[in-house]
Amino acid sequence: MVTDDDLHYMRLRFTEYAETDSQSDPDKADRGIMPSTDGQTRLAQLLSTELTTYGLTDNTVDQNGYLRAVIPASKGMESVPPFGLCAHLDTASDAPGTNVKALHHTNWDGSPITLPSGLVLDPATDPELAACVGHTIITSDGTTLLGADDKAGIAAIMALTLKLLKNPSIPHGPIEILFTPDEETGHGMDKVPLDRLISKAFYTVDGGAVGEIEAECFNAWKCQLTFTGKAAHLGSARGKMISAVSMASFFVSSLPPQESPETTDGYEGYFCPLEISGTVENAHCTVFLRDFETEGMNRRLERIDALAEAVRARFPGGTVTLEKTRQYLNMKDKLRAEPHVLERLEKAATRAGVAVIKKPIRGGTDGSRLTEMGIPTPNIFTGGHNYHSRSEWASIEQMGKTVETLIQLAIIWGEDHVQVQN
Repeated sequence: MVTDDDLHYMRLRFTEYAETDSQSDPDKADRGIMPSTDGQTRLAQLLSTELTTYGLTDNTVDQNGYLRAVIPASKGMESVPPFGLCAHLDTASDAPGTNVKALHHTNWDGSPITLPSGLVLDPATDPELAACVGHTIITSDGTTLLGADDKAGIAAIMALTLKLLKNPSIPHGPIEILFTPDEETGHGMDKVPLDRLISKAFYTVDGGAVGEIEAECFNAWKCQLTFTGKAAHLGSARGKMISAVSMASFFVSSLPPQESPETTDGYEGYFCPLEISGTVENAHCTVFLRDFETEGMNRRLERIDALAEAVRARFPGGTVTLEKTRQYLNMKDKLRAEPHVLERLEKAATRAGVAVIKKPIRGGTDGSRLTEMGIPTPNIFTGGHNYHSRSEWASIEQMGKTVETLIQLAIIWGEDHVQVQN
C-alpha cells in the first residue's frame, strides 16, 4: 500500500521536521515550564498547518504544546472504537540539536558513510545499518543528532494521515493523533489533556529498528542529592574543612560500576549518575535508577539510602539530603490486562510483511505514562537508529514499513469491531 510517492513524501517531510530545532530543556521542564522550548511550539504549529492543508481541520495546539487531531472514520466505519497514535515533538539534549542538517544517502551501497564532521558510520560495527543496503539513509552532518527520535514517528503518522484521507476506500474507524512536548525530559505526560482524549488505547510510534514492538519498560526513579560541606582556608583546613565535592565524589564512586548503563543490557537494571556539580560548601548529584522489576527497584532505592548514610559517616559534620521522584512504571502488567491492544499491533505488523521482534524498552516513552494513567499504550518501531547521538540515522524504507503497519492496524481495529458486533 505504501508507494514510492509515499516514501518520497516522507523523505521530504522528515527532513523538514529534523531541521526544525525542537530540542527540549530539562531544567525548564523540571520547573513545570511546558513546552520547555519555543521550537517545540513552532514544530507543533507547522504540523497543525500541514494537517489543515490535508483537510483535517479537527486539530488544535493547546497552551502547553500538545497537538491533538482526529482522522475521521471512513464511510460506514463510524461506530468503530477509536484508537490513538502518539509521537513526541522534542529531541534529546544528550547531543547538540540546533542547526541540524539532514543528509540523504540514496540507494546506499553498503560502504562506510563518512559524515562532514569526520564521524564514520560503519556497517561492519553496526549490523542494523548493514541490513539496510539499497535504502535511503538519512543522517545529520555529524555535528548534531538527527532527531529521528521521534521525528521519524511524526513523519510516519503524518504520512498515514495523508494516505487515509486521500484513499477513502481503506476501511478504518476514527484515529486520534497526539503530538506531545518534553518527552525526552520525562515530563511528556505532565499536562496531557486527558479529559479530551477519546481513545481507550494508544500506540506510541517511538521505537527503533523495523519489527521492534515493545510492551514493557523500566520502572524509573530519579534521585537528587545535595551535599553540604564547610569551607576553610586550604592552608589551615585540617580538622575544619568538609568538602562537599569530595562527599559527592565518594557517593558516585560507591555506585556499583557493574550496574551502569554502559555495562548492562537486556533486562538488567542500573544506577546512572547523570549530573554532578558543586563547590566545597555545596554539591549536587542526580542519579537515575532503572529496573524492570518492582522488587529490584526497591532494592536500588534502599541502596541509595545506604550510600547516602555511608557519606554521612565518612564526612562527620557534612550533611546529605535526598529527594526521590518516581518517573514512570513498567507498563507490562497493565498491557497484559488488555491483550487485544498488543495482539492487534502484532497482527498488523505480520500483515505488513514485518517480522515481529519483541523486546523491552531500556527506557520509557509517553506510552509508559499513558499506560499508568489507564490507557494501554505499547510502542512501535519507526526506522530510527542510534538515538541521542551524532551517529543517529534513519531508513526511509523502514519508515515506510511503519506506515504499512499502521494502515493494517487501522483496518484490523475495524475488522475486530465488526466481528464482535456480528
